[in-house]
Amino acid sequence: MQDESIIKNYNLFDDKVLDNTIRPETIDEYVGQDDVKENIRVFVKAAKKRNEPLDHVLLYGPPGLGKTTLAFIIAHELGSKIKTASGPSIEKSGDLAAILSSLEPGDVLFIDEIHRMPRYIEEILYPAMEDYSLDIIIGNDGNSRNIKIDLPPFTLVGATTRAGDLSAPLRDRFGILSKLQYYTQDELFQIVKRTARVLNTEIEDDAAMELAKRSRGTPRIANRLFKRVRDFAQVDSDGRITLDITNKALDRLKVDKMGLDNTDRDLLLSIINKFNGGPVGIEALSASIGEEVTTIEDVYEPFLLQQGLLKRTSRGRVVTPYAYEVLGVEQTK
Repeated sequence: MQDESIIKNYNLFDDKVLDNTIRPETIDEYVGQDDVKENIRVFVKAAKKRNEPLDHVLLYGPPGLGKTTLAFIIAHELGSKIKTASGPSIEKSGDLAAILSSLEPGDVLFIDEIHRMPRYIEEILYPAMEDYSLDIIIGNDGNSRNIKIDLPPFTLVGATTRAGDLSAPLRDRFGILSKLQYYTQDELFQIVKRTARVLNTEIEDDAAMELAKRSRGTPRIANRLFKRVRDFAQVDSDGRITLDITNKALDRLKVDKMGLDNTDRDLLLSIINKFNGGPVGIEALSASIGEEVTTIEDVYEPFLLQQGLLKRTSRGRVVTPYAYEVLGVEQTK
């Protein structure tokens, strides 16, 4: 019996699966990432016209931008079932073999955090992606043998926040590479308004825009903040989300007008106060604020770099003059 922690099965035409969620189901409902979205629309239509499986797809970019949602939409647009797994959960060749052997013709296999798969697992994936075959060795050293299993045509959709960590042989086997960008405030406004409709919550336009401004260009953060503001609106008011309720709730959550939270400020202030503004190495910075290196690099740094608050140099991280201004700290050097 397969380990349910390794793989989950979804039939995207079963209403129970995506019922009462805020995840869009179709490409027309998906807000933002217009270039990626329109390209995928073309690729899917072309694959269906040829009656062929869609080329393998790699989606990459910062966390929270909709890579998982897009994988589900790809399966929906193909009219296929989707099976999901995560890179860290695939520890043994048998894990991957169990996943691949369960696929049916035309299925979509979504592997999140694909960059965290061990390299020896990647090597098993190569023939599966190229030739739809699985070559595995079974038995002990003294009595081992190689067996080959034919696989049905399928589409692998991989998602990663670190495309550079993928090995070149794996990256080259993806026919479609799509980078997801941060969202504009107008796009986040649309997402917040849609989430409000789905969750049957009334929200004023200026409140929705305020949430969009403080969401760091990221739909996942916009939806998370929306739910927390909704809590304040239901407890402290009549449930309607107004600008006043939004400002009070976000102030309570320590999310400022730029979308900076306590960890962002701690990171910047640590560089300023402990390392004289930088440069400082990532390991030292990690130790100084008690956050994992990968968390800093994947979650916090991309936004701070984009906003011009932080710089990466050959010697380490440096706080910019603009960061001093935003934090209200006098620059001493």
